[in-house]
Amino acid sequence: MNLSRASIAELATKLNLSPSTISRALSGQGRISEETRQRVRQLAQELNYQPNHLAAALRKGRSNTLGVIVPHIDGDFFARVLKGIEHGATQAGFNVMVCQSNENAGHEKKNLDTLLTAQVEGILVSLSLTTKDVQHFEDVRRRDLPLVFFDRVPELPQVSAVVLDDYQGAYQAVEHLLGQGCRRIAHIGGPQHLNICRNRYRAYCDALRAHDLPYDPTLVHFCDLTLPEGRQAMETLLEQNPQLDAVFAANDLAVAGAMPVLRAAGLRIPQDVALAGFSNELFTLLTEPHLTTVDQRCEEMGRTAVRLLLDMVAEQPHQYAPRRVVLQPELVIRESSQQAGGRG
Repeated sequence: MNLSRASIAELATKLNLSPSTISRALSGQGRISEETRQRVRQLAQELNYQPNHLAAALRKGRSNTLGVIVPHIDGDFFARVLKGIEHGATQAGFNVMVCQSNENAGHEKKNLDTLLTAQVEGILVSLSLTTKDVQHFEDVRRRDLPLVFFDRVPELPQVSAVVLDDYQGAYQAVEHLLGQGCRRIAHIGGPQHLNICRNRYRAYCDALRAHDLPYDPTLVHFCDLTLPEGRQAMETLLEQNPQLDAVFAANDLAVAGAMPVLRAAGLRIPQDVALAGFSNELFTLLTEPHLTTVDQRCEEMGRTAVRLLLDMVAEQPHQYAPRRVVLQPELVIRESSQQAGGRG
């Protein structure tokens, strides 16, 4: 079986016809005899010819492709957001081209160049962990190319974005821990230049203040929220505050890293230390005990983001009023935080 793909030029050479005749025969257009049409189609099938739909679309001034840049597709969150994006794009007749920045601002810029070269009709972006300078996105906006951010969004005026109410989700998680009798609640936070991490930390501080509990900087540890860094954060927090009775982390992965450290210290979950994370990753149902977390409405975020982008594609971008959609979180209470009671 011939697995290589023939081109129109190759078909034309083999049949001694012009490339334009081959093209018209394959598309069913133009005045071509039925005999010639059949000869072309038979050879095309034998040689595994596949039409280049992207090239055809570009000749018409359309790529019918949307670009997406995500920090990574590890874990569950971004994979489920992408599922929502692809579902919405496919229903609207668009293809999706996905790039990963791998949490690197330099890679993110290269991703952007790749999508611009591919002449995508709009771009959806969630910022990388290391992105602080967002000038490359300002350059995109100056081109009047539709641009929508989701989850991790820059501090730019007049941008369209879809975000979760991270503050509300984090506040609910800390309120829940307080309601379980916890009073020395630690926080494993993420980089504060990211909107999501900053809002979750702010909610932690405000929830403590609402219950007249003092802020203790030794109960707070900032990191990149990976599994190893969650483990290291927990070791540091326990060393500084051996009497802590709960941990709220800005994502689930950091909590997963903290769990073996607590067990190694002889502490029970949740009887001695209650735990709550953020994201509702699938593995939170595989931990022992199951992890209390905040659901981020992943697929809805993807569907909403692509709907905003398609609205911009349908209109003139410079005439489109930027929109910011805020989704409401859901606290998912599981065994890791229930009836903790605190250690005094």
